[in-house]
Amino acid sequence: MSTSSVSSILKDLGSTGNAFEDNEPGSREALIERSRALVAALEVPSEFVQRSFWAEPALSAIIRLCVNVKLFQHLKEAGNIRLTPSALSEKTGVQLALLQRLTRHLVAMYLITYHDGAFHATTLSNGLAEENYQHSISFYYDTARPSFNGFPAFFKQTRYRSPTLGGLGGPFQSAHNTQLPFFEWLVATPPDLEHFDSFMSAYRAGKPNWYDPGFYPVAERMIAGFVSDVLLVDVGGGRGHDVALFAAQHGSHPGRIILQDREPVIAAVVATSEARPFEAQAHNFFTPLPVHGARAYSLHSILHDWGDEEGVQILQNLVPALERGYSRVLLNEIVVSEEKPGLAASAMDMMMLAHFAVRERTKAEWRDILAKAGLKMVRIYQYPGAAESLIEAELA
Repeated sequence: MSTSSVSSILKDLGSTGNAFEDNEPGSREALIERSRALVAALEVPSEFVQRSFWAEPALSAIIRLCVNVKLFQHLKEAGNIRLTPSALSEKTGVQLALLQRLTRHLVAMYLITYHDGAFHATTLSNGLAEENYQHSISFYYDTARPSFNGFPAFFKQTRYRSPTLGGLGGPFQSAHNTQLPFFEWLVATPPDLEHFDSFMSAYRAGKPNWYDPGFYPVAERMIAGFVSDVLLVDVGGGRGHDVALFAAQHGSHPGRIILQDREPVIAAVVATSEARPFEAQAHNFFTPLPVHGARAYSLHSILHDWGDEEGVQILQNLVPALERGYSRVLLNEIVVSEEKPGLAASAMDMMMLAHFAVRERTKAEWRDILAKAGLKMVRIYQYPGAAESLIEAELA
């Protein structure tokens, strides 16, 4: 342990703590990162192994059990009412002796508290009681964790080579003994698809959007100089979450906003009776784009699902629709830093390796894939604490 490195981290924690109290963007995430750095600087190997291979795996297993017995919901519903071990045992159906051992670990890991002879919820455990997080926990534990657990054996078998990008012989197929691609497997194994959808909503909850103030300068780069008919086309935009929020934030925007996705997705959007601030259009992004000359074409976490060959094809289908010097391609994606990779970025890269046999890309890799499609990178916009960046590109 280096005393100077610990002192440096403590100094960073102090200044970052002041920034957090001043509500500076990114300060919360920076505090967490510096806290991790402090633990890494202080832990000896035996403590690291105990935490990584005993405490944390046990924690995730107990949390998955808690989903089954609705433990977090019972604590949340109790509020300020005392829930003694006996009372919680009765509500959950977990034997008292076992419950006390399991919850003791939850207390040690700061997930719930125990004082005055009773269990109490925390802000964190109350958040985990929400349905989308309950489903997310099931997805993480039942679907994702086996893929990660299989890494050592899988990569030993491949002689420690990456699986073919976009291929079907990846860690996920090996772990779940299937030949199906990830999304087809989800559809075939309910309720996994519902759990994955909840995971995606939970993953994006509370994160800054690319069109938020301080992220991408929408007024300067999109609205100023707007002279065409269409302001924004959201390519592969699902059910329109992004464009709906964009329209709400920029209520006085000029031009039309168009949501594009596959026919079944758009049919579900159109079937609702809700008023929409955007038009919905069925489109497969592996075919040429039908809307030409728009100010901006956005793709949110689309290309990271695909290998380079497919990514180039998706971008090439945009190129004929772009107006030189006017149209912008906006990629809301992770840009992996090679020198200082963030935990959110590296963890998502591992998710993509495990389940899709693809990768998150570095700045150089993004520049390369854009160039192959006939585009050039203009600038990468970042927001403090955000894992995803906004890559702005245009015709080369």
